[in-house]
Amino acid sequence: MKEAIQNTATNLFLRLGFKSVTMDDIAEEMGISKKTIYAHYSNKSQLIEGSVWQLMEEITTGIESLRAQNLNPIVENFEVKVYVQRMLKNEKTSPQFQLKKYYPKIYNTISNKKFEVAQHSIIDNLERGIRSGYYRSNISISFVSRLHFAGMLGVKDKNLFPEDEFSNNKLMDYLLEYHLRAICTPKGLEVLEDLLTKNKVKNEI
Repeated sequence: MKEAIQNTATNLFLRLGFKSVTMDDIAEEMGISKKTIYAHYSNKSQLIEGSVWQLMEEITTGIESLRAQNLNPIVENFEVKVYVQRMLKNEKTSPQFQLKKYYPKIYNTISNKKFEVAQHSIIDNLERGIRSGYYRSNISISFVSRLHFAGMLGVKDKNLFPEDEFSNNKLMDYLLEYHLRAICTPKGLEVLEDLLTKNKVKNEI
């Protein structure tokens, strides 16, 4: 039952927002009483924290699976972006922004883990891209990996990037293209341009 409650809550949090969802909503969605939920979770914050950690583990596992496919490093970036956006339901409710604003303790707890996972993935991608000739060999991996992570956090700030002007999908597209254009060799730029063209055609269909 605890796992079912966690899964239902996670889906509701992503669909409606951490702030908006109540224990009543979760109970109604599952057709159970709030008493049953409280038998496993003492409060909403505990349930949110469990959901966030569960989502983090699932995303980490998915990213590792993509990395294991040994894709072209540039292609891998796009595949990871699509996968994460799908897991976060395209971030329609701005989950990270809500978490930081309304549940800062949970946000801070998860942030270190996010940084660790992201750095591991980004650094591996950069190293493979340099070895294969798609990324410039003179970049500072330590600097670029941190800058890209900072960018991923920065675009979630709705004060800087208001939703009525920037959709989450577009923001991630802009950020990824900005990141890759800065580090690609001419060989890498050919791959990037091809991917951007294919994605543009796909979006227009």
